[in-house]
Amino acid sequence: MFTTTISASFSPTGMKNTSNRQSPPVFRVSMQVFPPFLPKEMEKVKDPFARRLASRIERLPVELSISKNCIMSSCVKPVIQNTANPLVLLHGFDSSCLEWRYTLPLLEQAGYETWAIDILGWGFSDLEKLPLCNVESKRDHLYQFWKSYIRRPMLLVGPSLGAAVAIDFAINHPEAVDKLILIDASVYAEGTGSLSRLPKSVAYAAVSVLKSLPLRLFATYLTYNSLSFDTCLDWTRIGRLHCILDWWDEATVDFMNSGGYNVTAQIRQILKKTLIIWGEDDQIIDSKLGVQLHCELPNAMIRQIPNCGHYPHVEKPDVVTKLIRDFIESENTPLPVFSKPEEKVLVRQLE
Repeated sequence: MFTTTISASFSPTGMKNTSNRQSPPVFRVSMQVFPPFLPKEMEKVKDPFARRLASRIERLPVELSISKNCIMSSCVKPVIQNTANPLVLLHGFDSSCLEWRYTLPLLEQAGYETWAIDILGWGFSDLEKLPLCNVESKRDHLYQFWKSYIRRPMLLVGPSLGAAVAIDFAINHPEAVDKLILIDASVYAEGTGSLSRLPKSVAYAAVSVLKSLPLRLFATYLTYNSLSFDTCLDWTRIGRLHCILDWWDEATVDFMNSGGYNVTAQIRQILKKTLIIWGEDDQIIDSKLGVQLHCELPNAMIRQIPNCGHYPHVEKPDVVTKLIRDFIESENTPLPVFSKPEEKVLVRQLE
């Protein structure tokens, strides 16, 4: 798919002014190729970083051990390969690897081998032969992907519900995980709750509302801190792109009816060195839960980012990149011990 795209000469989110609002970018026009499996609505997206990352998405074959289905699985492969353990970026609930449009390039610039993987049932994988999209299948898909293409202990990064995915995976496949990085972690919900008991007809009606533009626009407004309307609309388009794929409804209903992730009881079993990152202005999950998570994880440190909402890797990619880099480079440094459970460390915006 050949399209005209725009690239820009501004920092990833343009949020370095004191008002936290985006500065107007300076655009230039160039040609870009999107993979043919992306929805044609990708052409409406203006964000140059999303467009650039979208052009890198590809599908790799992954054979599930549970169902024996071979899934052409969407991901962004690294441009750098090295001997160190790679970073593997997951995404949040009902999202895609495009979440990492700002932070992934910065991690690559810092010299890290970085993968962004779409969780089974979300993102842009080919699910024409739809497998089960419950927790067990999602875990199996990630493991088979790791076993086929990565094959080294990874630094697994999970934002929002992706943190529950990461914890569940680390418990079941500890050999595949070196360290964890959890961002505004959604790990205290009891799965999908009452939604798992909905009749299928009602569940399909519910997911139809879930992908509606007005609801997604409102969710984007709550998720991020101080967005202009134009940016909010564009980020909403990015966030719902995968919902347009034919199998999205069925995959989402299947996940909903399966009960979803419930990892609360597993948190204290995680012995991996863990970095917790939290946006102080998160309107989705109370930052007190970040402090609770820090207290319950035996080997964790926490960093909170001021003037930042639920997805710091989108709003503050430079800060998140620095935190990840510092975490990786402190390999032999003991984690700090906090004297009070409520004590927190604030990370000021980079100048």
